[in-house]
Amino acid sequence: MSISIKSIPIQAMPQKKSLALDANDWKALDDIKEWSYFSQSIDKENTRWESHIVIEGMHCAACAFKVENALKPLSGVDEVSVNATSGHAKVIWQSNLITPSLWVSSIYKAGYQAFPASDLLHQDERKKSQRQALWRLLVAGFCMMQVMMFSVPTYMAIPGEMTSNMKSLMEWASWVITLPVILFSCGPFFKSALNDLKTKQISMDMPVSLGILIMFIVSTAATFDPYGLLGKEVYFDSLTMFVFFLLIGRWIELKMRDKTAGALDVLMRRMPRMVNRLNANGMIEKISVSLIQIGDVLEVKPGEAFPADGKIIFGSTHADEALLTGESAAIIKSVHAKVIAGSFNLTNSIHMQVELLGQETRYAKIVRLMEKASTDKPRLALMADRIAKYFLLVVMLLAFGVGIYFWQFDHAKAILAVVAVLIVTCPCALSLATPAAMLSMSGLLAKQGVLVQKMQALEALTQVNTVVFDKTGTLTSDQIFIDKIFTDNSMTEKEVMAIAASLSSSSLHPVSKTFVHASEPNHTLKIEKIEEVSGGGLLASTSLGDFKLGSLTFCGLVGNEFNHLKEEQLQVHLMRNNNWVASFMMTELIKEDALLSIQALRHQSLNIEILSGDKLSSVKRVADQLSIQNIKGQCSPEDKLKHIQLLQSQYSKVLMVGDGLNDGPVLAFAHASIALGQGAPLSQAKSDFIILKGELYLIPKLIAQAKRTMKIVKQNLLWATLYNLICIPLAVMGFLPAWLAGLGMALSSLFVILNASRLAF
Repeated sequence: MSISIKSIPIQAMPQKKSLALDANDWKALDDIKEWSYFSQSIDKENTRWESHIVIEGMHCAACAFKVENALKPLSGVDEVSVNATSGHAKVIWQSNLITPSLWVSSIYKAGYQAFPASDLLHQDERKKSQRQALWRLLVAGFCMMQVMMFSVPTYMAIPGEMTSNMKSLMEWASWVITLPVILFSCGPFFKSALNDLKTKQISMDMPVSLGILIMFIVSTAATFDPYGLLGKEVYFDSLTMFVFFLLIGRWIELKMRDKTAGALDVLMRRMPRMVNRLNANGMIEKISVSLIQIGDVLEVKPGEAFPADGKIIFGSTHADEALLTGESAAIIKSVHAKVIAGSFNLTNSIHMQVELLGQETRYAKIVRLMEKASTDKPRLALMADRIAKYFLLVVMLLAFGVGIYFWQFDHAKAILAVVAVLIVTCPCALSLATPAAMLSMSGLLAKQGVLVQKMQALEALTQVNTVVFDKTGTLTSDQIFIDKIFTDNSMTEKEVMAIAASLSSSSLHPVSKTFVHASEPNHTLKIEKIEEVSGGGLLASTSLGDFKLGSLTFCGLVGNEFNHLKEEQLQVHLMRNNNWVASFMMTELIKEDALLSIQALRHQSLNIEILSGDKLSSVKRVADQLSIQNIKGQCSPEDKLKHIQLLQSQYSKVLMVGDGLNDGPVLAFAHASIALGQGAPLSQAKSDFIILKGELYLIPKLIAQAKRTMKIVKQNLLWATLYNLICIPLAVMGFLPAWLAGLGMALSSLFVILNASRLAF
């Protein structure tokens, strides 16, 4: 995923003309240079790609099924996941078997438009769609009022007061005024239903379109031939009122969906498309953001977003990093300060030097995580989608059966009952119940500095009863100090520190960072090969011999060899050609919010444990300060995994919190997991949540928010179930008029969206 935001040329993204368009119309997407704007490679051979796209035109779970079913049969498409609530889709495909033009054109043929998730073009298309939806709503509302003006007198008139000619004239006027509703306002319903027939799929627009057409055909027949087979009753008022209620419900739902799933789009819009670069002559030139190179010097003015990760080389300012780090206050940035792509320059113009581009920037990583979350489907949502898929088929059969039954007694009642059943039994509320709430919560958490990688983890988090912490870098801060240094006298303290800094420069472990910050690397030390052993340390082949830098066990030392090894401190040892060279005694600082966070977790009735690879004495010192009883030290990654498995065998639901390379396996295996933002990439990749700035106080808040989310989900599911249990029998018995069925259908979905939106506050 590149931080560059590049619009596919308009001529390469054709406007909808005919479903006969084929892959040739999308050839622009087959250029491998374009893939980085909406895809990322997920294997070493660069043959499997994960693409994130935005699907326009979906409004229910059945629509998502149509898109998935259009792509899954294609050879080379390995996985498809479409979220109807957010409108985002994830497609995993093989570049040696299929090209993007083929699977994008398949989406188009299914009746939907696809845009790269990082492309701004879909935002213009969405605004255009919203304007059209508003016009359809206004036309339906105006026509409804006019039809009601003609219909009310026929209802109010007493027998003999209105002549048959006058009544016929009003019905003709109602028919004429209803035509714009059928031909314009109902266009999306009919178009979607037609696509359903062509693709042999079914969405909610199929029963809705059938209901509208049945009412219009029957009313038209009664207008032209009042004494014909279909009777003399007209339903133009119910028809226009139903369409109006349905459109207003979808309009509000559309606006609420944009707000609910808007965190990702807000993030996407942060990157500029043009930047000011200083050329070799010191003059400023405006270039496309895609042309930036590492080392370039850029001018960023107040109000503009930083286009890449880098450092300030001239000037000072304040930066807004709230959406990327959760830090609400503006941060002072002076010369040499780091700036993050996607954050905003607030006060003064500065010059920055570019250090990271594309997939390496923090912004790009956050966008990838949010894209992944926006297409993820929780377990409850998958279950609801499966129910909704078959529910629509049952609705069609039920309506057919009701029509046959009532036709024997009363043609008018049969028609109304069929229409009511087709309209009222909308499964949209059921399908929206879970994803609407979880997307709303993930957007709120993103603003607070917590990224959700797996939506189903919000549900898992509510079941947790044990929280297991790693120690170093998790409960303790990155500020580890070297208290004492012991050497074998063959090297000075300065020399062993320089060697340790050279070996540590490639590691992200907090102890490694301590060596790098405390000393200048030994530039005469040529490192030929270096390996980081998870849970142990660093193993390197250099111009001065083979070195080991790590724990007591990793270095093959025992506690009785030297007196200093018996000290109850965090220790790191340096070995050269299997001979002891130096030992470093470390002092750790516990994070400021650690104690209050642990206390808050205890108030939530959670058990707390520490699981660390450090010496037991070091772990115990931290545990004593935090009043934690259950601890284990000197654990290898395998030991940690076995302990988690033991807890789970004892019916514990474990939340694992870590940041190190050796925490990757347990983060992946735990019931739920949290990685800290400054941690190793592996630990972040395996976790369910990432706390960007590593604040521990967000953990109890996250658990509380997850419980609040599941409460809203259960309320939504209960509402959707009760709505169907009450309205379906009424519709089957013919007690529910079409306009009321339409109102109920719109309000059911609207209630779910509005209830979910409460989570954002």
